[in-house]
Amino acid sequence: MVSQATARLFAFGESGLARYLVEIRRFRILERQEEYVLAKRWREYGDSDAAHRLVTSHLCLVTKIALGYRGYGLPISDVISEGNIGLMQAVKRFEPERGFRLATYAIWWIKATIHEYILRSWSLVKVGTSVKHRKLFFNLRQAKWKISALEDGDLHPEQVKLIATQLDVTEQNVIDMNRRLRGDLSLNAPTPEGSDSAEWLDGLVDESSSQETHLVESEESDNRRKALGEALNVLNERERRIFEARRMFDEPITLKELANEFCLSGERIRQIEVRAFEKVRASVKDRLIDSRGESEPKIPLVVKCPHAERPFQELSR
Repeated sequence: MVSQATARLFAFGESGLARYLVEIRRFRILERQEEYVLAKRWREYGDSDAAHRLVTSHLCLVTKIALGYRGYGLPISDVISEGNIGLMQAVKRFEPERGFRLATYAIWWIKATIHEYILRSWSLVKVGTSVKHRKLFFNLRQAKWKISALEDGDLHPEQVKLIATQLDVTEQNVIDMNRRLRGDLSLNAPTPEGSDSAEWLDGLVDESSSQETHLVESEESDNRRKALGEALNVLNERERRIFEARRMFDEPITLKELANEFCLSGERIRQIEVRAFEKVRASVKDRLIDSRGESEPKIPLVVKCPHAERPFQELSR
């Protein structure tokens, strides 16, 4: 395999980068005909030596491309290694019969693998989810440089509008991505002088319910469920069957099916359902008023079906 033939060239750390850059200069650039012959040998006969020569002759190209991505705060040795993987993929898929040089084809594979590595490693939060977002991520720095927007802070509205037009994205996308390019900020980082809190984490608002609120809501839900269970007793057997089938099942039974079951018309089943619903609603409301000792319930009475997660109906308004 190509990767096995060239693996020893890619296993370098940051400290060995200078030595690596010196070593790859030993590999000369291939002439067009020589490259064509080697590519045919690899493609038709699986000649790993030919593939090795194709890869090593383009290592300088990978390095040149990778050095253009030094501004993302990632180890340049890792960026080069990812670019080398893209180069090997290009060699495996290169078709010399099409008439163009390997470098022309490999550039796209090299950049693609480097882009994927940066998007995967640059931030803990996913950066690009669409082609436009990825384009914005990799082109925003250059766009800012062209209009001399070199400050680290937010862009001016005129600058945002100009960049959004040039890159065919929304102005909000430009604002958000510009802030993202500053990198991730730790919540434990110290806040600026004069702030009320020592760390950014101290300023976050806990929007979850308090224990007291949660307890009240839990008790209220239990009271509703109990009131519903007791209220069903006011229905006769037929009304209860129709009410439960139409109001309390995850997939309600149709009027036609119930009409066949009770040998009634669909309209008659609907009338029974409405009457049963009114009985249950009135009974639940009375029971909750009695349990609180109040004239009216404080909140809308919404009872959850005991057999399903979804609310089935408001029993009082």
